[in-house]
Amino acid sequence: MNIQWYPGHMTKTRRQMAANMKNVDLVCEIADARIPQVSRNPEIDSLAGGKPRLMVLNRTDLADPAATRAWARYFRERGFQVLEADSRSGQGTGKFAAAVREALAEKLAQWQEKGQAGRSPRVMVVGIPNVGKSTFINRVLGRKAAKAADKPGVTRGAQWFKVAGGVDLLDTPGILWPKFDDERTGILLAVTGAVKDDILDVETLACKLFELLAAHAPESICARYKITLPESGQGEQGEQDEQSGETGFLGYTLLEQAARKRGFLLRGGEADTERMARILLDEYRGGVLGRITLETPEEYADAGMGL
Repeated sequence: MNIQWYPGHMTKTRRQMAANMKNVDLVCEIADARIPQVSRNPEIDSLAGGKPRLMVLNRTDLADPAATRAWARYFRERGFQVLEADSRSGQGTGKFAAAVREALAEKLAQWQEKGQAGRSPRVMVVGIPNVGKSTFINRVLGRKAAKAADKPGVTRGAQWFKVAGGVDLLDTPGILWPKFDDERTGILLAVTGAVKDDILDVETLACKLFELLAAHAPESICARYKITLPESGQGEQGEQDEQSGETGFLGYTLLEQAARKRGFLLRGGEADTERMARILLDEYRGGVLGRITLETPEEYADAGMGL
């Protein structure tokens, strides 16, 4: 699966972000708590330079709480101020101004010494498409100011807002990087909705998601779809299917099994795997399967911050 998605407006946005960076005091990055590292644009680190950083782990209502705590610790150890939030309910968003001031404590003290105590910190908010950035900003502002939608690529231009607590906030459109270097990155972004569904095969994507869920939340999918996971070593990619004699893989086995359990059948008794695939993706994204995180800090502990 080779995913490349870099619309022209994102190239323009990157140039605007680089130009505006010199005018801000802190960079606030919004990440999806289900995939905290993959949902970060690695170009932000170079764009931000030495600016203080605030990491917002958003959509914590959809993520494993223990995993979110581990990720918060991971980012703090790397110099980030961290805020855990659920933009849809507003949980955590009221702590934004305080988190900004804590991250900028040294700079604020310098302003105090210079007689600039009333100066408002300027914060640039960044994030890839569909991590809930606009919803987060609207919650912070207490009003609907940033356009929000449950699909990528909605915000188009940079906008300044005044936040209660004396913070100036610069919203920027979400941008992805030009290409994904590995299949895993593209898959994780796709299953959480950061890239548009129509650029991927929905059944292939669902198969990959089933494999991820089998590893991270096996009890959840077994209970929800009444399926049975193969014993260790059976049904993995590259194993021989004893009945058909063809090479199969775990994801398709589970997708087909779930479709049959739901009674999704085509003429001739063939499983309607496309219908089941769409339901699986919708239910995972909507939190129906529970609070599930698809990557762990241990995967990146030895590799630094980069992807």
